[in-house]
Amino acid sequence: MDGASTKGQSSGNITSGITSKNTLALSTINFVYQHLPNWRDDPNRPDENSEDMLNLQLCKFLDSRARHDFPMVRFDREEPQAGRRRVDLAASPVEVTVIGAKTHTIYDPFLVFEGKRLPAPSSDRQKEYVTGLGQRTGGIQRFKLGLHGADMALAAMIGYIQEGSPREWYDEINKWIAELGAGMITDVCIWNDGETLEQIDEDRSKRIASYQSVHSRSGSKASDEIIIYHLWITMNTSKQEI
Repeated sequence: MDGASTKGQSSGNITSGITSKNTLALSTINFVYQHLPNWRDDPNRPDENSEDMLNLQLCKFLDSRARHDFPMVRFDREEPQAGRRRVDLAASPVEVTVIGAKTHTIYDPFLVFEGKRLPAPSSDRQKEYVTGLGQRTGGIQRFKLGLHGADMALAAMIGYIQEGSPREWYDEINKWIAELGAGMITDVCIWNDGETLEQIDEDRSKRIASYQSVHSRSGSKASDEIIIYHLWITMNTSKQEI
């Protein structure tokens, strides 16, 4: 991924505004983003549509590729989080590594990923990429509440686009966040319109796109804000504009 954005502009550099302690996390996000098309187009990959199976497939693919292309990191599925919750994918070091002021062993993930289908599988879960309202099942919502990635200042989400285009989903998701920020939708956490996604990259030939958003947090967490990188891949094989 070439680039990161701050609010209101695209800088063309993913490390813009990020402290050096996040270097490994940012490198891991880049690794995942660049390998998304390779995973989707892998001729050995079974055709699956469910979120659980897509997350499982992606985790296996990334962990296999990392052994050769990114050997300092390993990937795991269903990493335990707050309470009984689990996050879809987690990246951990293959040996003891000091990141910032914290020591991470092979048992301590330094980055977590939440995967979501776009659109959601049912109409009652329509806005689940952003919020699950009182059910607390929303992707961004769980990071805001400290239910996922509570000890991290940076996280990532993967959007499996099964209908529509990244541009359409970018507009739709930002509309939902704006509605939450304006109080048009009542949620269990506080939103503001500054939490909308900003574009980082768009590769039409590979049918991938990436975005960044910054969110306030509540509950038990490492910082008052969390930066989320959104890595989207168009899963359908038809030729369409992204």
